[in-house]
Amino acid sequence: MTWKDDYAHRIMNTFGMPKRELVRGEGCAVFDSDGKRYLDFLAGIAVNSLGHNHPAVVGALTSQAHLLHVSNFFATEPQLALAERLLRITGAGDEGRVFFANSGTEANEAAIKLARRTGRPRVLSLMDSFHGRSLGALSITGKASLREPFEPLLPNVEHIDSTIEALAAAIGPDVAALIVEPIKGEAGVHELPARYLQAARELTTQHGVLLILDEIQTGAGRTGDWFAFQQSGIVPDAVTLAKGIGGGVPIGALVTFGAASTLLQPGQHGTTFGGNPLVCAVSNAVLAQIEADDLVANAAQRGAELRSELARIDSPLITELRGRGLLIGIGLAEPVAAEIVATALEHGLIVNAPNEFTVRLVPPLIIGDDEIAEFIETFSAVLTAVANPVPTEAS
Repeated sequence: MTWKDDYAHRIMNTFGMPKRELVRGEGCAVFDSDGKRYLDFLAGIAVNSLGHNHPAVVGALTSQAHLLHVSNFFATEPQLALAERLLRITGAGDEGRVFFANSGTEANEAAIKLARRTGRPRVLSLMDSFHGRSLGALSITGKASLREPFEPLLPNVEHIDSTIEALAAAIGPDVAALIVEPIKGEAGVHELPARYLQAARELTTQHGVLLILDEIQTGAGRTGDWFAFQQSGIVPDAVTLAKGIGGGVPIGALVTFGAASTLLQPGQHGTTFGGNPLVCAVSNAVLAQIEADDLVANAAQRGAELRSELARIDSPLITELRGRGLLIGIGLAEPVAAEIVATALEHGLIVNAPNEFTVRLVPPLIIGDDEIAEFIETFSAVLTAVANPVPTEAS
């Protein structure tokens, strides 16, 4: 039997059949079971901030092996150290607090419960947003096609247009929270309108509403700031984090600011594995390495270089470049994103298509000149192959 046979007989069919079986990684590359190398510009969907097999991650895993899990009846030094770091880099400071979870979905579940503790019934989210696939996180996800098979979901959740006018019309004293992504990654890497976050902060403050930002994909330096909201100059009430803060280990976090930090009380939320010493040690090592190597600035610089090089590609398929830092959406003239992803894989390049008109790039934050040059050369060849398919005998 092949690995595909094993997968079909052992793994639930929620993801479809994987295209390759990967066996190892090194830096910005991964290798499959046939020995083929791939330049990884997906990074586990914005997860592997330091790429693969980074010494900081390997070292943290090894050094923490003596104490993997103790439950949340006990504190550990890695948990406390990571919490301090997250409070510092988010700007939540001494009045902020951290709840550790195992994923972005779980971080958003904690955020929903935080909103419920206000006693207000309504929660606002944006159309075409994505916040996870558990029933609570799915309730605030603004994609009807994902929600409908599992309805009824949480009541009193409203999905509004991503405009200041729609927010102003919907908000009121019965709203508990507005939950938004600063950049909608799963929608195709779309930024919010100019000054949206500033207006959202003003309106939520006016009505006593929590402003909760989902930075699961945009956080940990991905957009050229530690967190995307920091470019707007606002202070939210809470942010949800995951993906890049762990560099590959399963971790999520809800970070609260100021008065929101007192809403959840003992016994009102919990987790078995969240905040265990292993994942906290790795996450702290990842974030420390991002700081030490100034990878936040590297994301800004390399993202600008990538967009500049992409703009030079003479292809009728590229119509638009969206995003910030190393979160880039390539808008397409035709619905060929899946074909581009498949062709790229054949050429030894891993990219992603969140929808049929967008190719998404979320490479490791460590990319440099060599990786950009290789990407542009390979991606140019991929676009040429897709735009000018070789006719077959049957055609």
